[in-house]
Amino acid sequence: MRRENQSHVSEFLLLGIPMRPEQQGAIFTLFLGVYLTTVLGNLLILLLIRLDSRLHTPMYFFLSHLAFSDVFFSSVTVPKMLVNMQTQDRSIPYAGCIAQMYFFILFVCLDNFLLAVMAYDRYVAICQPLHYTAIMREGLCVLLTAGSWFVSCVHALLHTLLLSRLSYCADNTIPHFFCDLAALLKLTCSDTSLNELVIFTEGGVFAFLPFSAILGSYICIGATILRVPSIKRICKTLSTCGSHLFVVFLYYGALAMIYFFSSENNSKVKDIVASVMYTVVTPMLNPFIYSLRNRDMKLALGILYRKGIIFAK
Repeated sequence: MRRENQSHVSEFLLLGIPMRPEQQGAIFTLFLGVYLTTVLGNLLILLLIRLDSRLHTPMYFFLSHLAFSDVFFSSVTVPKMLVNMQTQDRSIPYAGCIAQMYFFILFVCLDNFLLAVMAYDRYVAICQPLHYTAIMREGLCVLLTAGSWFVSCVHALLHTLLLSRLSYCADNTIPHFFCDLAALLKLTCSDTSLNELVIFTEGGVFAFLPFSAILGSYICIGATILRVPSIKRICKTLSTCGSHLFVVFLYYGALAMIYFFSSENNSKVKDIVASVMYTVVTPMLNPFIYSLRNRDMKLALGILYRKGIIFAK
């Protein structure tokens, strides 16, 4: 690497979440509780799917990958934020910052694609129920999941490599609680036109494709139900799609409200709130949504609980 492309900054300073000193203890406790709930809740989903053979279906196969992704998605940013709150050491090494940004982009993209894959699974289950087993065979499920992981890794790697060629000369303060791509681009003293071009083209495509797949799947599901409308059929569809649809609304709805309906003069707070929704709130709520609204998950949880009591005796 040429000397002019080398970074002059060895570390960055994360300003974290804006708060008053007297609020720090309460906010630390809140985020620690939410993070532990996220990790334990998603690990419980993985355990239930692993132990209960009735959950060895395409829908729960995709759900297990979403739960796995959410554990690491939240772990990319929240532990470092909690450590910074306690130690008041807001520094993060340059390499650590780039790595954090890479994994954040990876898991954001992965969640998008997994939600799209799950929407396609629900489309096949409702619109083509007689061919569901033939279509959603094990090979296709593995291919869709592996493809989601591969595309997400390449997407994150592309942005990371483009960022690593930039130089940072003086300012190393990031007004965020993690190394956000947009914040890092604002700090650089290099030309970022190529980075911005890739973000608006390649990044826009990878954001648009999953959302379009989800929207298209539910349009087809709605059209299928309306052909022969009945209360029983609508209730069955809501039972089948309710959990996934709720997560989609939570995931994309929060983003739309924060990014499209917030005022421009509050953009820094807006970005932080949006990131908290992505990295903290949504991964925590997913286990509750899929376990409390899903009969199979509740049955599996009851069996696991009863087995635990038996073994304890």
